[in-house]
Amino acid sequence: MYARHFISGGDGNISVLRENGVIMATPTGMSKGFLEPDDIVITDLDGKKIQGKREPSSELLMHLSCYRNRPDIRSVVHAHPPVCTGFAVAGIPLDKALLAEVIVTFGCIPIAPYGTPSTVELATSVDEYIKKHDALLLANHGALTVGDELYSTYFKMETLEHFAKINLVSRMLGKENVLPAHEVSKLAALRSRYGIKGPDPFTEGCPIPLERTGHQEDTITLTRAELIDLISEAIRSVGSV
Repeated sequence: MYARHFISGGDGNISVLRENGVIMATPTGMSKGFLEPDDIVITDLDGKKIQGKREPSSELLMHLSCYRNRPDIRSVVHAHPPVCTGFAVAGIPLDKALLAEVIVTFGCIPIAPYGTPSTVELATSVDEYIKKHDALLLANHGALTVGDELYSTYFKMETLEHFAKINLVSRMLGKENVLPAHEVSKLAALRSRYGIKGPDPFTEGCPIPLERTGHQEDTITLTRAELIDLISEAIRSVGSV
């Protein structure tokens, strides 16, 4: 995360829930680009330190909330990638049906309400959202991903930031070509084929298809004869002016 500029300074935190019920977490106040193995802290499921020379991340409460609400997950990654965090600061969720791979993987990425970092307030703010989503934006804060093992969780963070960049470019170009509902349904059906586990975000109306954006273009179908008649009438009208 440090090498990809998803974090700076002592930002971000990572945890893994082991099979024996203990949590391995990054320490508080240290750059993740310079950690050594013995900097990792071991805690129980209540966040109480069991082993380690340092203290666990001050945002471990948010990780514990994720594990309590999602028995299927084994890892949590929190970072501040610049582009998706920009969306979080602007209050713009990544919730439209824009990119096929993201629709299959995430459905969409909502924004959890703001909560003061390192507090129970932040942990509570993700409670309801994490039950249905593997990736969240955190209002005025950053991003959060969860998964069934560490690397897949990290890769979700990469995908999230990559999608945010693509979305930003499309907005700069002045057009978001949103996919219609029937295409979203086909992409949702691919989750089982690709072995994607976890809750189904599509039951929550996620992502937003073209029909719900308010920008659906009307389509008119004409036969060849009708088109010729329409053009001929237009030519006659122009000629009579």
